Amino acid sequence: MQERAPLQAFVNGRVLADEEIRDGLAVLVEGGHVLAVVAEDDAHVRGAERQDLGGGTLLPGFIDAQVNGGGGVLFNNATDVEAIARIGAAHRRFGTTGYLPTLISDDAPTMRAAVAAVREAIAGGVPGVLGIHLEGPYLAPARKGTHDPGKFRVPDADEIAMATALDNGVTLITLAPERVPLETIRAFVARGAIVAAGHTAASYEETRAGLEAGVRGFTHLYNAMSPLQGREPGAVGAALEDRESWCGVIADGVHVHPGSLRVALAAKPRGKVFLVTDAMPPVGAEDPSYELYGEIITAKDGVVRNAAGSLAGSALDMATAVRNAVEMLGLPLAEAARMASTYPARFLGLEATHGRIAAGCRADLVLLDRDLRVVRTWIGGEASDAAG
Repeated sequence: MQERAPLQAFVNGRVLADEEIRDGLAVLVEGGHVLAVVAEDDAHVRGAERQDLGGGTLLPGFIDAQVNGGGGVLFNNATDVEAIARIGAAHRRFGTTGYLPTLISDDAPTMRAAVAAVREAIAGGVPGVLGIHLEGPYLAPARKGTHDPGKFRVPDADEIAMATALDNGVTLITLAPERVPLETIRAFVARGAIVAAGHTAASYEETRAGLEAGVRGFTHLYNAMSPLQGREPGAVGAALEDRESWCGVIADGVHVHPGSLRVALAAKPRGKVFLVTDAMPPVGAEDPSYELYGEIITAKDGVVRNAAGSLAGSALDMATAVRNAVEMLGLPLAEAARMASTYPARFLGLEATHGRIAAGCRADLVLLDRDLRVVRTWIGGEASDAAG
């Protein structure tokens, strides 16, 4: 008979409840899930195994929907379980307890291998893996960024089935809605995928048509998409106008000007803008260089560009993104934390189990010190010290 996990009480810290960060609360955890959030003097706390937070701030673990690499590994270059685990371990040091390994545009065999590796990683219990993000290859050459346009194509029925074959996690597909027939977007959605617009030269009208066909969000808003202009709102204008869709943003101060991020926050309903890293292998690694499509790319001063000068992902981690949201955008810590946890969980359809410290949710947690640096994380109640 399996021994029951002990009841744990997380005490002596500040806790992000649903609306605010509060003192005097205890988080009861049992069997990898939050049992309840109660007052520290609650009777249940006295009989529990105490986890002393040392006066730090306990937040829901961060969820990153766009992780190309980390720990010296690029997912495109190593589509296996070991690589996924290394990427996740690197990002966990910076508070990420849930993530989508992200494959940028590649050929069909590599995509197939990536889907199979993520399926195996989830089945094997690799910490934090929530699914897969296929960023391309159904993109626009005019907005290719660092993607290889030689990989771009329009998916046929067989490729639609292959791209949506993951049966034990979330599938997120980024595509250019003007390059993919609307019936193909509908087919992706019908097979359970979440579809986002990105790397797109779509007009406002084409973007609206994509939204009506099932596009749910926008991948790294502002970057690699048709801009908002007075007589042509473009993809950015459609994204900011639409009340239902979500927008991921890279808050590193390089990809997007802070003023533009504040415009997005003002335009969109609260909860519809969330943080992503678009991280590359330098995150959590000593070596700032990596290979992408046969080219050696080196992060310099935290910025990642290819030889043509295009931004090639980022060297951003989620803890830094949260700090930037506070310091650069002037957001309260509670809202910055929700942008890194609650809101991406909603976008991915995981809000019932992830992204909040509430009864019934997984005990995926991150502890920050007063400088908003990561001290420790928990995934399913299992602790790991961190340096973020």
